[in-house]
Amino acid sequence: MAELPKQKVGKPTADPISEVMEIQMGPSHPATHGTIKFNLRLDGEVIQDCDTEVGYLHRGFEKMCEQGTWTQCIPYTDRLNYASPLINNFVFTEAVERMIGVSVPERCSYLRVILSETSRITDHLTCLGMAASELGAVTVAFFMTEARELLYNLNQAVTGARLTISYGRVGGLTRDVPDGFEAQLRAAMEKIRTTLDEAERLLEKNRIFTDRMAGVGVISQEDAVSYGLTGPLLRATGLARDLRKDAPYMVYDRFDFDIPVGTKGDNFDRFAVRFEEMKQSLSIIDQALRGLPDGPVSIDDPSVMLPQKSDVYENIEGLMAHFKLVIEGIKVPAGESYFAGEGANGELGFYIVSDGSGRPYRVRVRPPCFYGMGVAATLFKGQAIADLVAIFGMINMIGGECDR
Repeated sequence: MAELPKQKVGKPTADPISEVMEIQMGPSHPATHGTIKFNLRLDGEVIQDCDTEVGYLHRGFEKMCEQGTWTQCIPYTDRLNYASPLINNFVFTEAVERMIGVSVPERCSYLRVILSETSRITDHLTCLGMAASELGAVTVAFFMTEARELLYNLNQAVTGARLTISYGRVGGLTRDVPDGFEAQLRAAMEKIRTTLDEAERLLEKNRIFTDRMAGVGVISQEDAVSYGLTGPLLRATGLARDLRKDAPYMVYDRFDFDIPVGTKGDNFDRFAVRFEEMKQSLSIIDQALRGLPDGPVSIDDPSVMLPQKSDVYENIEGLMAHFKLVIEGIKVPAGESYFAGEGANGELGFYIVSDGSGRPYRVRVRPPCFYGMGVAATLFKGQAIADLVAIFGMINMIGGECDR
């Protein structure tokens, strides 16, 4: 029998392209915090590219707003960023108020600031607690969730609901805050301060946490501006852009507070900026509580605000005003306007168009999370797949803002 030729021994000459895997992560995944899908191209565990799909929620915020009255849009704003719905309420109602040309009473403005800042803290506690948990710091997540529940209790006491609250009204608020509001809020603030101190001690010198966060997901200030980033994502690069100072609204210009910024634009800076922002929010709330004036929380204008129930039940004028506002809506002068406020994740803006009727002709939202997801693929490239979880947690995507 003829001898078989000897096989050459050596490394296989595999096509390097065959080593690249295409993996779908989501839309149902415990680390995606909602319905979002990452189409990943991986070389081993290193991300080469990522195609991000955000359109799984099908909420249709903008078109839904065009089907009802201006007041009926308010529950839809709750569901944009459901971690900080009060900010959504107040920015939308102020956008409409500026179209009408009315100013709310001072007490209303102060309460809007107080409740906006409690919402900002709630949002940051949710974001940082989940992010810490995903990196193994479950104790920090428990601490922050416990503190957040105190603010949800406060939401329930003020608005009657914990999450989707629909408390804002064009021209004011649904009702004044209840008795004992300040005492309950100050008790919650004290607990939050304690929680932040404990979390800082647990994380500040934690080698695992810093190694997972520092130098991961870096973006330059120039690129952040180019992508249209705002809020903590932008401020982490060192640019102190905050609409509460740069374009003051409500009564933010009456309070003294700092804008925390980072230096490197990485995950650690994004975490630290949100952490420090909670301390500044506590300071703003304290100043606002000390200066909170007495008086009404809504304007006295039957063409804008619903009459008191006693007037509806006891006289024909109140009944007619109630009927016309509910059925026909507030008559907003024809025109268009854009107004933006500082949401927990950045610039939250509403572009609204009125044709003079009681229903919006056009509503367009500028949601900060949508722009954050626009930069996600850039932050993921070159990182390990395990780092995707940490980076995505610091983007703090809220699905209600992304899909419209």
